[in-house]
Amino acid sequence: MSRSVPPLLIIVGGTDAAYRGYCVERAAAVYPIALIDTKPPSGSGYPVVDHEVADTRDPQAVVAAGLALAARHPVAGVVTWDEYALVPTAELASRLKVPGNSPQAMTACRDKATSRRLFAEHGVPSAVSTRVDTLAEATRAARLTGFPVVLKPSSHAASIGVVRVNRLEVLSSSWEFAASGAGEQGPEGGGVLVEEYLAGPEISVECVTRDGVTTALAVTRKEVGFAPYFEEVGHTVDAGDPLLDEVAPAAAQAVRALGITVGVQHVEMRLMSSGPRIIEVNARIGGDLIGELVRLATGLDLPRIAADVACGKEPDLVRTAHATASIEILYPPASGVLAARSLQAAPGPEYPWLHQVTWFREVGEPVVLPPAGDLDTSRVGFLVATADSPAAVRARFASLADGLALSVAP
Repeated sequence: MSRSVPPLLIIVGGTDAAYRGYCVERAAAVYPIALIDTKPPSGSGYPVVDHEVADTRDPQAVVAAGLALAARHPVAGVVTWDEYALVPTAELASRLKVPGNSPQAMTACRDKATSRRLFAEHGVPSAVSTRVDTLAEATRAARLTGFPVVLKPSSHAASIGVVRVNRLEVLSSSWEFAASGAGEQGPEGGGVLVEEYLAGPEISVECVTRDGVTTALAVTRKEVGFAPYFEEVGHTVDAGDPLLDEVAPAAAQAVRALGITVGVQHVEMRLMSSGPRIIEVNARIGGDLIGELVRLATGLDLPRIAADVACGKEPDLVRTAHATASIEILYPPASGVLAARSLQAAPGPEYPWLHQVTWFREVGEPVVLPPAGDLDTSRVGFLVATADSPAAVRARFASLADGLALSVAP
């Protein structure tokens, strides 16, 4: 292929149309892009200058693919929104000598045991945590920590294998669930963590870091369901959230402790009576369209910001909106075969505040609720809406309920 002018932005993985398509679209509106992904791009709707097919979880494969692209085009930067591609992307940025975090910092983010150690060393408020490999070790750690505890794989994402254990009698079955998830986790960390359960409300702080300086941009209020598991069922971003100034210092402290110097971060924490306590730092845009919620609520374009800092440019952090944006994720009432799924309302003049209706499962397909079901089999779809306040956006979702048909057959 011919050389592209100006220099292009390489995007590693994270091209899933439903959850990450908007990120690629926003970046492609500003930069010529090339993709490194597990399969060639097709029908994306946005221009792709070039691509390479590679295992995006394999640093050597990603570096080889990136060097091949760099031999054909000048490269301005490298970015990913894929949790499992963070370390390979850092390796590639280092080889190409473009802005990026060190592989060590990205490994510290991916391996939650390392994160906890660094948080403790730097005085970042976090959860008491012990890494274990066996049920016997987990039992000893849980007794020392005190119930309830949380079991979680050390280097997974999307709450895979994460479960709250309220008492010793159910620890064995919970261990099987967590250990099964740990068997599929990334290579950056191993084992299972036994952690203190933080009972406060869960939020995330969406941040940008440049030259080691972190700026908190927005707060995301999370809805978590299917206890004792931690399935995220909704998110709300309010441009006027008073929590932002309160939690920004803790988020910046956590980012700094892990050695992150550049990029967009999704910092998860729980709000306790003693103050915010860090759950983990994800060195990429949050999932479930959180980046799109931030744009709708504040006007801040996280994919554009991530692309700019990856290319060494000053990002635009001027807010141009002041609203509330929310996503409601739709789950079936039970496991079974999807018998009906429809919504009478649709984005348009009649519902200008309803920005997106997306369906994942078709009628006749199986649906499986957590914990047996995963993101692909348990979620039927999602709705994205805006309003002037969190209460108003909740009311708008409630107004859609009568027109929502969602049923399953055994």
